[in-house]
Amino acid sequence: MALSELLRDLRGDTAFMSNVMAWRTVPARSGRFAPIPSELHPLLRAALHARGIDALYLHQAQALDLAWRNADFAVTTPTASGKTLCYTLPVLHTLLHEHNARVLFLFPTKALAHDQLDELNEWRAAIGRHVQSPTHASLTFAAYDGDTPEGQRATIRRNTRLLLTNPDMLHAGILPYHTAWADFFAGLRYVVIDEMHTYRGVFGSHVANVLRRLQRICALYGGRAQFVAASATIANPQQLAEQLIERPVTVVSENGAPQAERQVILYNPPLYDAERGLRRSSMLEAQALAARCVLGGVQTIVFARARLTTEVLLTYLRDRLAHDGASMWDREAASTPQAAIRGYRGGYLPAERRAIEDELRSGAVRAVVATNALELGIDIGRLQAAILCGYPGTIAATWQRIGRAGRDGATATGPDDGALAILVATGGALDQYVIRHPEFLFERSPEQALVNPDNLMILVDQLRCAAFEAPFAQGERFGASPYTADVLQLLAEQGDVRRHNQRFFWSGEGYPARRIGLRTSGSDSVTIQAQSAGAAPTVIGQLDVAGAIRLLHSGAIYFHEGRSFHVEQLDLEQRVAHVAPITVDYYTEAAGEMTIDLLAEHEQRAEAGLSVGHGDVRVQSQITGFRRIKRYTHENLGVQPLDYPPQIMETTAYWLTISPAAQRALEAAGQWYDSPNDYGPNWQAQRARVRARDGYRCSHCSAPEPPGREHDVHHLIPFRTFGYVVGLNEHFLVANQLQNLTLLCRSCHRRLESTVRVHTGMDGLAYALGNLAPLHLMCDPQDIGVHVVRADDPSRSAQEATPVIAAPARPTIFVYEQALAGLGFSARLYEQHNALLAAARTLVQSCPCTHGCPACVGPVLENESVQLPTKQLTLALLAALIEGPDGLAPHTAPPQPGEVDFYPASFQIK
Repeated sequence: MALSELLRDLRGDTAFMSNVMAWRTVPARSGRFAPIPSELHPLLRAALHARGIDALYLHQAQALDLAWRNADFAVTTPTASGKTLCYTLPVLHTLLHEHNARVLFLFPTKALAHDQLDELNEWRAAIGRHVQSPTHASLTFAAYDGDTPEGQRATIRRNTRLLLTNPDMLHAGILPYHTAWADFFAGLRYVVIDEMHTYRGVFGSHVANVLRRLQRICALYGGRAQFVAASATIANPQQLAEQLIERPVTVVSENGAPQAERQVILYNPPLYDAERGLRRSSMLEAQALAARCVLGGVQTIVFARARLTTEVLLTYLRDRLAHDGASMWDREAASTPQAAIRGYRGGYLPAERRAIEDELRSGAVRAVVATNALELGIDIGRLQAAILCGYPGTIAATWQRIGRAGRDGATATGPDDGALAILVATGGALDQYVIRHPEFLFERSPEQALVNPDNLMILVDQLRCAAFEAPFAQGERFGASPYTADVLQLLAEQGDVRRHNQRFFWSGEGYPARRIGLRTSGSDSVTIQAQSAGAAPTVIGQLDVAGAIRLLHSGAIYFHEGRSFHVEQLDLEQRVAHVAPITVDYYTEAAGEMTIDLLAEHEQRAEAGLSVGHGDVRVQSQITGFRRIKRYTHENLGVQPLDYPPQIMETTAYWLTISPAAQRALEAAGQWYDSPNDYGPNWQAQRARVRARDGYRCSHCSAPEPPGREHDVHHLIPFRTFGYVVGLNEHFLVANQLQNLTLLCRSCHRRLESTVRVHTGMDGLAYALGNLAPLHLMCDPQDIGVHVVRADDPSRSAQEATPVIAAPARPTIFVYEQALAGLGFSARLYEQHNALLAAARTLVQSCPCTHGCPACVGPVLENESVQLPTKQLTLALLAALIEGPDGLAPHTAPPQPGEVDFYPASFQIK
């Protein structure tokens, strides 16, 4: 079955079409060309002709002209438009004409650098077929990264004229040793920044400072490089490029490349519980669609949003194809689902990733399940279908992934030479918004990529590195930073630099770059070591420390290329995880807890029913346990405790705090169950009875009460679900029965509450804000996090530990930035507060569900009473916040026990 047949089959499938929210045809486009300039080196003109290229695309010719005019420029044409040639031609032209010239290529990943090295070696071979001369021999290219053998590094430093590396290696392995690269920096003519759109957030802010250091070192040796950038389509390419290099930049965005026809389908999995808004798993739907493509003979890439999802989806797809495609594997005796269906993500070893890339190009691999590791421009051949399991989070990333299919079909005209892309939505609010509003994806501008090179925490670290590399003169600026003098003074006070004769010299310990990672996860990684019976241990991969705690904790099921391993031990001190092969029918998912402390307020104002502000916060997160999830059914098989050190980050946040008047009005209306101010008049007596009954020991782990602190008394069925309102009913009598209470230590209490807590109006609003904020900011959802802080809970003992800084005294929702010191998102949310609340109200009101669902306020939990639906509570809260306490509907008393089936049958008033 060819692509055209597969498309006819899909259109004729009524069950499939009933879930299609949009089917758009992106039409084929003719190319626009320009002649190859006669000034281009004759060896390059001959090599182009040998490749069948007799003219350049319009944007390639424009880029070549800018390069020859010594302009810094950025090319932002779409995926598969030939951006690589925009910098390859001027670079090779310069190297062939200027024998002392040097060039630096920067890629965000090692895989991309090696892929481009292969392409450059093909150019070198093509030039060599036309002439064997000293000129040809002088074209020396090399990749230089953490995988480069030590024995080759000195030769590369001496002889290489075009160096391919990544910002991490430039930061820690090249710039601190610049004296060994003196000739390279003196002759540096071009710096090429590929995949520029990936340099955003904390990583991009660090990279901007690394480029400041690079330009400073070039100036030290008398050089000044020209910058060329290539990027996927983003909203602010000129702004980003100019922030990265701090020079004027010309943008080349007019695409001259032809494009084959592409079918783009937005698919919403069917509902299986309309009242609760629950849909069939996006993983199962993506698996079924990918299997359909593979069985139809269409080479396919499936994108998942997380490493765990990638591995689970890989096992599902292999299982499906082993069953449904048995005859296919019989015909192709050399292939099996394990060999023909591969995974690809961070954590695989370099040799393993490159083998998968080669097999994709050759066609031996019929489908690959990948994270965003394959979103970038690695050459993986002529894939025809892309299945996106979940909205990637940004418009730019969505089109980047869609563009991975049909990459070699730009000049094709036949019906089977196009491409197919299917976005399979999850049940989450952001996915459901995108899937129900196709114009958002097809008509809206892509997101902005933001950096802040002068983020104080980043700037201090990078100035340490720069001072180590070369002394600072009095008054010298670090790039365009206005804070250079202040930071140098701070470093002098800390003893990292010393001042002598109007210069600042490094006086700290060791190489600072080795201690500073450019990415949020840091530079440390954990080695994954597999041990099979009777065999020597084998290294199967690596993960960063933060990822290891989530995926390689003791007891976890770790997936690698679809194979499952049981984690016997995670040794964080030695940075190694010991795993063993295992066959099980479940996977594991880490769970944790979080606290937020307020450090400083930048701005704050009072609104109708709340106060709103933004400022500095400290976020502390900790993995406290993990769930076992049954494959296919996704049934929770139980929770196990974990104890790993917390991760602490100081960043910025926007927050809204419920006013006392709004809370009182909600309580009076029977619409507030987030933080009861009163657990009833019998609470203290019941607490004492429970403590005595349970022997003053935790009922889960048997830990005794510590000196000076009582254990917590926990409601098995949450107190909020009973609808107690002071002075209106006596529902506390049912809620506080001894059979509904148990004694727990603080640690067990936190773990248990994470699995049984009821969603309330605060939770519903936080869920909506967390999904809407990225749309208003035009940022990646991973850039922000959301946390609900409730007022003091009377179920805790009076001896509760006091936060080191400060914690909100009233119910508060925080939307915080997932970046050290923040990048400015919080201030923008503060400015857009009213629009954000209005959008949340519209989202919840317009959702067709009855009581709440993942598309508006989050999933309705099994133990949540329909008498207190999250959707109703969220709308009441929004009315109080937007219109003030007087905007609430008149109070309707909650039902009395026995009036409706409100309480579990086992609970009666005694």
